[in-house]
Amino acid sequence: MAMITNPDDFFTKGCGRCARFATADCSTRRWIDGLNDLRRICLDAGLEETVKWAHPCYMHAGRNIALFGAFRDDFRLSFMNPGLLVDSEGVLEPQGPNSQTPGMIRFTATNQVGERQAVIRAYLQQLMGHAEAGTKPAKIDREIAMPDELVEALDADPELAEAFHALTPGRQKSYVFALNQAKQPATRLTRIGKFRGRIIAGKGALER
Repeated sequence: MAMITNPDDFFTKGCGRCARFATADCSTRRWIDGLNDLRRICLDAGLEETVKWAHPCYMHAGRNIALFGAFRDDFRLSFMNPGLLVDSEGVLEPQGPNSQTPGMIRFTATNQVGERQAVIRAYLQQLMGHAEAGTKPAKIDREIAMPDELVEALDADPELAEAFHALTPGRQKSYVFALNQAKQPATRLTRIGKFRGRIIAGKGALER
């Protein structure tokens, strides 16, 4: 199934990433009024509309500013470079358990977009100003503890160790995150076995 490349398709059919694309069961159908409100706010702010990762992405001065997403239980406005935002209203949530900086507004009702319109506009303006100035968020260095099972596997398997240490830091972290999410040592060992081929191939945990 081909993912969308035209932003209009997202608002009429969905993202194209699952079998529910262009059906009444697509998650975008449930939240379409709220998604259209978000689109209007972004376009009124003067942002350039495009598609990235099969979702509407809004840009300014050559930089990604915001991205939309629609799910079964909610729809979301994700801000790019959230480390630059001053969350004066305390509305931002992290994207997931491994997110370093809160940068998302989650909506569980379509009328919530209108209720939060002022803060959305203010946060977009913040990021647009940073894009024009070329400012970037400060880099956050976060040490991640490698699970004992991975350390032992690398010690016992020189080929795996060489390949793992040749990965980019981001790819290394993807495996550490995936393994640390498993509570049982046996599960972590099983995952290491499944990951070995990807690591040797130079890929991250989520790459195909």
